Amino acid sequence: MMSPIEVRLELMFQPKRPTGSFLVNRLLTVIISSALVLGGAGIAATAATPSPTPTPENTHQVELPASPNPTPTANGDPSGAIGGTPSPSVTPATPPGETTAPVVCGVCFNPTSYSLVKANSLWVVANKQRPLNPITYKPEIGYFKGVQVAKVTAVALNQMAAGMLKAKAGTLLLNSGYRSYATQVSVHDRQVARLGLKAGEALAARPGYSEHQTGLAADVSAAGQGCTIQVCFATTKAGKWLAANSWQYGFILRYPNGQTATTGYQFEPWHFRYVGVNLATEMKSQNITVLEKFWKLPAAPSYNY
Repeated sequence: MMSPIEVRLELMFQPKRPTGSFLVNRLLTVIISSALVLGGAGIAATAATPSPTPTPENTHQVELPASPNPTPTANGDPSGAIGGTPSPSVTPATPPGETTAPVVCGVCFNPTSYSLVKANSLWVVANKQRPLNPITYKPEIGYFKGVQVAKVTAVALNQMAAGMLKAKAGTLLLNSGYRSYATQVSVHDRQVARLGLKAGEALAARPGYSEHQTGLAADVSAAGQGCTIQVCFATTKAGKWLAANSWQYGFILRYPNGQTATTGYQFEPWHFRYVGVNLATEMKSQNITVLEKFWKLPAAPSYNY
């Protein structure tokens, strides 16, 4: 039997039983800790997963290249009038991913750039079968060394004179340029009165049938070289240079040797016709020297009698 002191000591050292409030608090602590652990893991997972890039609308549509402008076609006058600029052919844009052959021409030749009929056209063909239209036509006048020609012809003559001088082929002179309808009437009547109709018209064109009336024709010579308005001009230094190089300035030798059956005129190595660089270059490249043959026009050896 324990003494009162032993009983007291045993009671003092017995473990205390947990109370109800302690158990509740312990349980709440465990639940809250678990929730914090799970919540943190969820936040970390959300942060680790990148947000998907928003997809733009209409990604299935493909932008098509713009349709190229149609190739313009000049229809002669008024854009084909003297002093006008022919429209170059335009190369359409190449769609992405496609290839095309290289364009070998700068401004491709367009045979419809100017009229062959209208008197104010740079390419008008006047001969013994093709009168001017209108027959009393007068061009816009310019001057080369004081002699009247069409304005476009005057510009080209100045350029050709500079090239000729630079090549040391001589100083270019202009003996005859523009002749009005009235002037041609006078010249024609004088020759016919002197030689008769056919013989006179072999030397003087009928009024309204002469290239000189267009202002595009130039009867030239060179200072100090002689043979002015003579066949022997072809043998001079200037005559040779002009025959070989005039095309670079837009001129052609209008009445070549051996072409009388087509042109209706004898060989005139002094008579140059301005047609523009485009046509002169094309005729040179095709080795065709006569306008009638280039344009496939009927020969004009004589007038209709």
